[in-house]
Amino acid sequence: MNRSLPPLVGFSGSYAPEDVTFLLKRVQMRPTPVEEKERRIQTGAAHYSEMISEERRPDARYLDLFEAACGPGVPRLARDVRSLTGQVLDLIRTGRLNKRVTLCSLVRAGVPYGVVLRRDLERSGVDVAHFGVSIIRDRGLDGVAMARVVAERPADGVIFVDGWTGKGAIATELDRSWRELSGRAPLLAVIADPCGGAGLCASREDWLIPSGILGGNVSGLISRSILSKDLIGEGEYHGCLLLDHLAEVDLSRAFVDRVDAALRELVAGRAPCPDVRTEAAGRFRAAADATVRRVVERFGVTNLNRIKPGIAEATRAVLRRRPDRVLVRTAEGDPDLSALLHLCERDQVPVLADPDLTGPYRALTVIRETT
Repeated sequence: MNRSLPPLVGFSGSYAPEDVTFLLKRVQMRPTPVEEKERRIQTGAAHYSEMISEERRPDARYLDLFEAACGPGVPRLARDVRSLTGQVLDLIRTGRLNKRVTLCSLVRAGVPYGVVLRRDLERSGVDVAHFGVSIIRDRGLDGVAMARVVAERPADGVIFVDGWTGKGAIATELDRSWRELSGRAPLLAVIADPCGGAGLCASREDWLIPSGILGGNVSGLISRSILSKDLIGEGEYHGCLLLDHLAEVDLSRAFVDRVDAALRELVAGRAPCPDVRTEAAGRFRAAADATVRRVVERFGVTNLNRIKPGIAEATRAVLRRRPDRVLVRTAEGDPDLSALLHLCERDQVPVLADPDLTGPYRALTVIRETT
């Protein structure tokens, strides 16, 4: 064992200790106002991981929308997680994955699904461990955390878990980073993969995954990861803040328990839908790339990071950033867009309904360019 590595211990946030171990350093940082954060990001004065704004507390109406999304969403998530379980078991049976499986959920969006997938795999008799690890666009995976994981667990049993893909930026970052760290191609498992960037997925549909419209209060009461030289020293894990101000509206345990309860009621595995097959991924990648190009041309976007496709990413961009406009497939009759449209109405964000612009996505947000 490499004695220069930190011990393989962490914390579980507001989850049960057996459900996840976050390999993160708890730090404190002054919040940066959103307008100032946006200016620094777009001018290149600072990387987004070096700043963080205070996470907004969801209002009562928004929590009602989350609850409404859970009605159809929780049973579907149970079926989707079971589909992923079946795909993982098939990889083990055919010798393409080590029998000692290690789920590395990408903080934060992957964590709820890593929790539930760990439980389902364990009930299936799999030797499985689960960690929450940081990945940051343009900075890569937390190399210290991953070195610590593979010091104890086999690298050929690692599965990275996320909730969904947007443009595929994180999937691309993961591929580059994990190859550099391990010499291996990563295996990424997601619930929804509309851009065709994941190795395992339950569907390629852009749908309202309930946790996608919330933040820390459905992800263990931690912030997104932070990588600032002032806070993170050499040999330390990437950082995070504890979101104590959201404790009264924390749904992290309740949400995974609801999905797990629905999972336990399923009588059998679920056959993957045809679109999740590897040969179908290219068709979705092409459609996603074409959509981003259309948005670039229509609105003169010069930085692709200003385009946030998919319901979850579009919603989070309205919550955390300064949106210029939101594009939706339809502005009426789609309950999956209710929470996003509520935020747009509250924050007076222009909404354009145009199915020709949105392509495989139900929604996209275009971030306002700073002047």
